[in-house]
Amino acid sequence: MKKALACATALIGAGGASAQSSLTVFGVLDAAVSYYSTESRYVNTGLDVLDAANPAVFAPHPDLRQSQWVLSTGNYTGSRVGFRGTEDLGGGLAASFWLEAGIANDTGGGLTAIGLGFNRRSTVSLSGDFGELRAGRDYTPTFWNDNVFDPFATVGSGAVAISMLLGGAGSAGAIGSLVANPNYVRANNSVSYFLPPSLGGVYGQAMYAFGENTKYDPGALTPPTLNTARSGRYAGGRLGYASGPLDVAAAYGSSVIGDDYQRGITRNLNTGNIGGSYDFGTVKLFGEYSHVDLKNVTRIQPVFTPSGDVTITGYLLGVNVLVGPGLIRAAYSRVQVDIRNVALASPGLDVPDPVADKFALGYVHNLSRRTALYATVAVTRNRNGAAIAPALPPNGSVGFTNPSIANLLNQGAGYRADTARGWDFGIRHAF
Repeated sequence: MKKALACATALIGAGGASAQSSLTVFGVLDAAVSYYSTESRYVNTGLDVLDAANPAVFAPHPDLRQSQWVLSTGNYTGSRVGFRGTEDLGGGLAASFWLEAGIANDTGGGLTAIGLGFNRRSTVSLSGDFGELRAGRDYTPTFWNDNVFDPFATVGSGAVAISMLLGGAGSAGAIGSLVANPNYVRANNSVSYFLPPSLGGVYGQAMYAFGENTKYDPGALTPPTLNTARSGRYAGGRLGYASGPLDVAAAYGSSVIGDDYQRGITRNLNTGNIGGSYDFGTVKLFGEYSHVDLKNVTRIQPVFTPSGDVTITGYLLGVNVLVGPGLIRAAYSRVQVDIRNVALASPGLDVPDPVADKFALGYVHNLSRRTALYATVAVTRNRNGAAIAPALPPNGSVGFTNPSIANLLNQGAGYRADTARGWDFGIRHAF
């Protein structure tokens, strides 16, 4: 590896004798033995009629349970391999690149989401006293707060509840599919500007990601196909202040997740959050509030037709406690969804909000600066149709039974998601 790095650095340096360049190969391998389980309970909404001709009325309805042992990956730190480099251009300017690919080290494969090799980050940038301009695939400003102010860094069984929902752990056909957002964590085709690090603790980022869809003029020429003209576009920003033990930041972003030009409908997912942490030395406290709106923008909204809008609120309180070479992590998070305007005969009805409460506890034991052992246990209580599973893909395939819209809205009898549990026991090595 050292010889390869030396050769690569020499080749870079050969391009210009006066330029100072660097190339770094880095990565993380994180593997754990994990156990996931879900429980679903039968809910009688009063629609069952005591009719002897209906044998289902008298049939037993036992709780449904699914469980799974897996060798999982990336439960403390996402497994990855990457290459980054910087060239000093003189006059305070520098050019740099960053290529980072996720690894499924439990199977030896790569996490090539949406067909990408470097699916985590793929950027080139120019930086100086003015700040940094960065182009490519990168974290969105609105995701940073979820990640930085979560003691579990949005990975593993302990990840904050709202990241589980927006990141894909909501069961298919239920709330998770309504707010599915490919730009939640990272955005493709993006251009970002970062404030310089010389502003007395103030930091910030602004990002715009192109949808790269064809625009037709006149608009009537737009093909009658769903999700064509504007979907995939993202715009957002983050502004924060970090000084000494204090770190606070607020972010807002809007992503176009669906578009039907011919019907005059655009689906925007608008995300706002504010979070903070305070480090007392041995104890570090975390907190975050998130507000997400799914807005269906329609040229003409038919009378007595539900808008399909969804509102999600999320909360997090967490703590890290240093204990010798180890770290205790704990968090409580809650996500609540207002779905009164989804799939109802008329909008505005009083529908119980799906709610999920999550409790997570973990311990990390550092064997060295690069190697750590860890354990995490988390329990999620789903109510009123919430159906958050115990793990994010690609770990675990245990989900919930019958998370249909009818059950989601409490309009029919059936099984409802109840409790999700996850345990991780693993090792992480960084290089």
